[in-house]
Amino acid sequence: VVGLAELTATAHAAEAGNEAAVTAADFAKWLDSIGGKHRQVFDASESNSGFPLIFSYVFLLTGAQGYAVPESDLGAVIVLRHNGIPIAFNDGVWRKYKLGEFFKITDPATNAPATRNFFANSKAGDLMVPDASVDKLMARGVKVGVCNMAITVLSGMVAKRLDMQADEVRKDWIGGLLPGAQLVPSGVVALNGAQSRGCTYCFAG
Repeated sequence: VVGLAELTATAHAAEAGNEAAVTAADFAKWLDSIGGKHRQVFDASESNSGFPLIFSYVFLLTGAQGYAVPESDLGAVIVLRHNGIPIAFNDGVWRKYKLGEFFKITDPATNAPATRNFFANSKAGDLMVPDASVDKLMARGVKVGVCNMAITVLSGMVAKRLDMQADEVRKDWIGGLLPGAQLVPSGVVALNGAQSRGCTYCFAG
């Protein structure tokens, strides 16, 4: 849990990092890329055992059935913020920074703190719905936004634990985002932006 003192201590760094990492033009381009006639944004403040991904998968499956439309008429957006951001990092970041231990995420294959991102390239037993793997969802057109503010604050906390430079860890995390995942100024702004583009809101954990 992020304490008030830790948030205050990293506020200026987060503000500076936010300006440097995400431009308004890039953010607007990402929002404008949301397609489909029926649109929904999934608010993932926790990894929640992969349920933000599963909810998105179910939306694609049942939306096509319920509206009698092709999947291309559905627009799904997942906003990963706060403790939901590990879903977007590659295995190298998970291993190097012990994200399973830090975020208290257990690997279903070992019952130990995860050192791999089993939400991506998922194997049998990793997720309740294997086809809900984040890489498979993005391949189907699901948009994934990752909160830069959360990256800045939480990577700073990890850097302090490991006696590393905060900016170095932050850059490593951003460089370790999965292909297709979009850095956004903040999760709350991305949720607002997605809704301004016609997405209904769904809390996903």
